[in-house]
Amino acid sequence: MSGTEQARKTAEDLAYATGFGNEHSSEAVPGALPVGRNSPQRAPLGLYAEQLSGSAFTEPRAHNRRSWLYRIRPSAAHPPFTRTGNGGLRGAPFTESVPDPNRLRWNPLPEPAPGTDFLAGLWTLGGNGDAGQRTGMAVHLYHANSPMTDRVFGDSDGELLIVPEHGGLLLVTEFGLLAARPGEVALIPRGVRFRVELLDETARGYVCENYGSPFVLPDLGPIGANGLANARDFRAPVAAFEDVERPTEVVNKFCGNLWTATYDHSPLDVVAWHGNHLPYVYDLRRFNVIGSISYDHPDPSIFTVLTSPSDTPGLAGVDFVVFAPRWLVGENTFRPPYFHRNVMSEYMGLIEGAYDAKTAGEGGFVPGGGSLHNMMSAHGPDRETFDRASAAELAPQRIDDGLAFMFETRWPVTATAQAATAGHLQTGYDDVWQGLERHFRPTPDRSPGR
Repeated sequence: MSGTEQARKTAEDLAYATGFGNEHSSEAVPGALPVGRNSPQRAPLGLYAEQLSGSAFTEPRAHNRRSWLYRIRPSAAHPPFTRTGNGGLRGAPFTESVPDPNRLRWNPLPEPAPGTDFLAGLWTLGGNGDAGQRTGMAVHLYHANSPMTDRVFGDSDGELLIVPEHGGLLLVTEFGLLAARPGEVALIPRGVRFRVELLDETARGYVCENYGSPFVLPDLGPIGANGLANARDFRAPVAAFEDVERPTEVVNKFCGNLWTATYDHSPLDVVAWHGNHLPYVYDLRRFNVIGSISYDHPDPSIFTVLTSPSDTPGLAGVDFVVFAPRWLVGENTFRPPYFHRNVMSEYMGLIEGAYDAKTAGEGGFVPGGGSLHNMMSAHGPDRETFDRASAAELAPQRIDDGLAFMFETRWPVTATAQAATAGHLQTGYDDVWQGLERHFRPTPDRSPGR
């Protein structure tokens, strides 16, 4: 059985706990979790007790993230880390280029070289903030054709929101295993170590690295108690461990750079755990879309799955937004997203199908590609979409032939030098808005609803 086939079989048999932000507990061996205390004098089964803190000890209880791990060897038992090459990965602050007000769009990443695993296939498009100051975010893409073998990755700079677009991933983490396929997303918290195996021959997708406050579900306000992403639909792993004593490379991203150390064992050796600082997988098709049933197109914030709050209420370090299947029924309404200039900056990607405001096909907005509209950069439907939507019959319309998403952030996204000069950067993106004709008439239209 090939490695891919074995990974698929493993993924099919996975069990999960459910609920976002819950205090979960799990043990792979009965009796591995201590009862009534976190750090007994002698932990059960000869394990080591270790706390992994994703927040400061004294942050409010509602914001505190931590988990207790009961492992075969403590994380402290390792040799020194040394610098290694970053490959296509970059970290904030992004100073090799200047922020660009122009609208930019990229085709999918080119095919990777043979033997490229998830970590080697990471390629940074851009970002903002400062990883060392725990502010801002980065946009990465990945393209892989090989599993991570005897190699484990951990990110000290931020949490990773992984958005597969082509090919599924088996994420082997300290907390257990998660399978993430196109149409699903996986969230790996800051500092959690993991390995990526492939469920298909190749895998491609997007990653949002969040340096700031951990992602939470957005408040619902007047929507009420239900809607958008439901907490119960987030799946957490159950404990699983590797008791492997062979050289394993552990790569740590720290303040924008990669560091490596070779352990004499696998660090994915957690036999039991409890807490709320843990990975998740979520099916975007379960997003409960809220929209207009009278007129107008609602602001895209209504499609927020997860948000990283800042010190200003409602102003996110980064929002993760999904444009999931939905009905459009607005009366006398231009139904695609409207023309817009936004104080926030938007990176948009496409998982499958087509997006209702952009033309698909070669040279257009295609799965695996992405567009960047920085703050106050005017954008909206292209000419072909505008002409079609302006003349469309306004019957109820089902949008189910595409799945798009957006990373929206409070600061401009500075493209890396490699992104600004990439061969898959589309030239002439501005041309999609050319040909929007002058329709002004000085005599008002008195028809109903105008």
